[in-house]
Amino acid sequence: MSRVVWLLLGAALLCGHRAFCRRVVSGQKVCFADYKHPCYKMAYFHELSSRVSFQEARLACESEEGALLSLENEAEQKLIESMLQNLTKPGTGISDGDFWIGLWRNGEGQASGTCPDLYRWSDGSTSQYRNWYTDEPSCGSEKCVVMYHQPTANPGLGGPYLYQWNDDRCNMKHNYICKYEPEVNPTAPGEKTYFTNQPGDTHQNVVVTEAGIIPNLIYVVIPTIPLLLLILVAFGTCCFQMLHKSKGRTKTSPNQSTLWISKSTRKESGMEV
Repeated sequence: MSRVVWLLLGAALLCGHRAFCRRVVSGQKVCFADYKHPCYKMAYFHELSSRVSFQEARLACESEEGALLSLENEAEQKLIESMLQNLTKPGTGISDGDFWIGLWRNGEGQASGTCPDLYRWSDGSTSQYRNWYTDEPSCGSEKCVVMYHQPTANPGLGGPYLYQWNDDRCNMKHNYICKYEPEVNPTAPGEKTYFTNQPGDTHQNVVVTEAGIIPNLIYVVIPTIPLLLLILVAFGTCCFQMLHKSKGRTKTSPNQSTLWISKSTRKESGMEV
């Protein structure tokens, strides 16, 4: 049994030779090892019914003492892109689905010429960095911003719908990205993942060190539960049949246990007349 457990632990710790050593997992907080840079969390929902509105995403991040993603510069944009590329690499089952970021505007009816200047970050950041897709923002009733993530869509006038920004109606349902203050003294290392490189790097050889294995172990164990139950039932049935046969052999007939036939002929004594 202990060997099986260690095999499961080993499977959970396996990593590839490129990009992130352990792939970024949806819902897993990712931090830098130097504790000087922000932490992030990619919340991806495969089921469309599980995706959330802008306000729901904002509240979800704030409930964990974070905020919807704000982007300070192109370097941070590239970092997020590399994380999304790793999160959605082939074989993970993750595909199209835009991500809410923390950019939004309040008010309606503004002229299209001034509309882009009305967008603000929900966490109070004063960053003026923008990465709009061609002809965006379209304004009107669309006041909340997503980062495009539609790798299977045909390219538009501005190229692929990947990582550029688009304004959308705030009640639309999307995935989201949270941003957190640096983890100076992490209190729950089993739930954290840390980068070892710096934000200015190319992110082609990012190594991730994970202090805990429980989150990955869960993903390994849960799919095997039906197989484990089947093995358990088969093992129990086999044991029952063996026990039943063993009892059958020990219950012999009393007459059979005392009867025997001698192979030697008995020599009878003759009487002389």
